[in-house]
Amino acid sequence: MKAFELQDFSGLGALKMVDRPQPKPSHGQIAIMMKAASLNYRDLITVSGGYGRSVKTPLVPLSDGCGEVIEVGEGVTRFQVGDRVAPSFFTDWVSGPVTLEGLISSLGGGREGVAQEIMVLDQHGAVKAPDYLSDLEVATLPCAALTAWRGLIVEGGLKAGERVLLLGTGGVSIFGLQIAKAAGAEVIITSSSDEKLARAKELGADHTINYRDHHDWSKEVRKIVGFDGVDHVLEVGGVGTLKQSMMCMKPGGHVSLIGVVAGDDDKFRLGAAVAGNLKLQAISVGSRAQFEDMNKAFALHQIKPVIDKVYSFDDLPKALEDMRGASHFGKIAIEF
Repeated sequence: MKAFELQDFSGLGALKMVDRPQPKPSHGQIAIMMKAASLNYRDLITVSGGYGRSVKTPLVPLSDGCGEVIEVGEGVTRFQVGDRVAPSFFTDWVSGPVTLEGLISSLGGGREGVAQEIMVLDQHGAVKAPDYLSDLEVATLPCAALTAWRGLIVEGGLKAGERVLLLGTGGVSIFGLQIAKAAGAEVIITSSSDEKLARAKELGADHTINYRDHHDWSKEVRKIVGFDGVDHVLEVGGVGTLKQSMMCMKPGGHVSLIGVVAGDDDKFRLGAAVAGNLKLQAISVGSRAQFEDMNKAFALHQIKPVIDKVYSFDDLPKALEDMRGASHFGKIAIEF
């Protein structure tokens, strides 16, 4: 079977197509024929060695996918042959508080990922795919959608009528927009592209800000919300944007610390967080139980993932290079 392996951390040139023996499930395991996958910014960090010694090579990358169960091992009770499934990002974080064991079980990082035609997982490390979504749409859910869900709903406790600030129009932010609107929230979203902001408006965004035109975009947010501030922000930028994000918050507001797209090596001062009594919550995806809860809510509201571009499996390196350019809106998907 075909698989991509990251040979070292020298960049996309180290990502090679290889031929591997087809894996067989043992007790409690399932074999999945992969149908689709999707990309996350985290995959670019992995390729460049940004996670250091926690990731070993050679490594099959990517965490997010959808496939069909083609074989089950003895003792499997959760699935049967023919089921459509999505692997969990953390295969050993089933429910409850996060643990070290759960954190080191991430696909495409601590464990080999979905960029292979057939993969084997323990049965507890996957969920049934929502029936109303296509394989490509299901493949976008495990990381970006669940990250937004956990940040806003699980940890943030988002309520109808509250205000949500979203940075950019990548996967997490667009899922955050869809989740927030389904919950009855007021949404402000930023981008450097008026075209992308127009698309966000079509998805329900209440207010848009072009941060290329307004470098001090927090002032524009304050013009919208006034003294009250926003209740929630999905902070995907890192310290490059965190200071301005905190300036937008209401006292006691919830900041979900998710990404480092805007960099993570600037000096960070905690004074604004202390003065605002802000809740700073680091978010690293979520558990299988949270994934299943999110899928129920998505089905109820018929939330459809936004897929901007689709590449063939053979063109995975090109897809990752495209993601590096940050021209996409929503998700980039891979079709096997």
